[in-house]
Amino acid sequence: MAGVVKLGLLALALVFASSATHAPPVPVSKAQLAPNRIVSVNLCADEMVLHLADRGQIAGLSRNAADPSLSAAAAKARGLNIMRDSAEALLVTDPDIIVAIPKGRSDALAMLGVRNYRLVTAPSAETYPEIVEQLRQVGTAVGHPARADALIADMDARLAALPRNPGRGKVAAYYQRRGFMTGTGTLIDELMERLGLVNLAGKLGKPALSQLTLEEMVAARPDYLIMESATAQVTDQGTEMLHHPALRDIPKLWIPQSWTVCGSPEYVFAAESLAEQIETIERAKGAQL
Repeated sequence: MAGVVKLGLLALALVFASSATHAPPVPVSKAQLAPNRIVSVNLCADEMVLHLADRGQIAGLSRNAADPSLSAAAAKARGLNIMRDSAEALLVTDPDIIVAIPKGRSDALAMLGVRNYRLVTAPSAETYPEIVEQLRQVGTAVGHPARADALIADMDARLAALPRNPGRGKVAAYYQRRGFMTGTGTLIDELMERLGLVNLAGKLGKPALSQLTLEEMVAARPDYLIMESATAQVTDQGTEMLHHPALRDIPKLWIPQSWTVCGSPEYVFAAESLAEQIETIERAKGAQL
């Protein structure tokens, strides 16, 4: 009897083994697979993806990704697929993941209705903690959370090494072509605060973006003007006003627009550069006394 039972158990085991061998595969959705075809559809998303994904993972970038005047990661975009903002371009790339940071209007996404693509999105980063959060979010989405953690650790260490309060409460204005000035609640404003500067726009009660005439700027008498490196030379009427003799005696701090147009790791480069420039100017003033 015992032998019959053993034979029966053996037969059942063989049946189960056979059914397991020939069982149909369980379908796996794109969201469960490691992302091998990542697409970003706007500038800030491009920078995050270029910093965190492998080149072989990137199937497409937005049309601004390779523009060095806008993208701080433009050099990394060379040789990669630069897409048009169209539904057809997205369909051709057949992405596993679409990154759209900040979340906003995209003709391509609107036409597709995002379909079944996995979408990674977030609002614009206007503070350093928000940059950190987005790096973690994108790092996880593209399969490289450790890479994001390492980048964040390096950024934290560099910011901690900045000179303490180089601005010492002095007033600065981020002054751009045609007299536009960046106000409070922005990444530039947070950067000024980190360096111990007071944003002139906040002092004057201006919104996030406003215009200030030359006469108004001279009357306000800021201690520094922060300007985009691309405006260091006169190229048109918009940049000409920034070189008016009335502004000649106000010390200038220069940074590339690409370092602050998005909340990205280049925020740290902007902080380091501005701190160094402030210290250089203040040392020169001290030597003249």
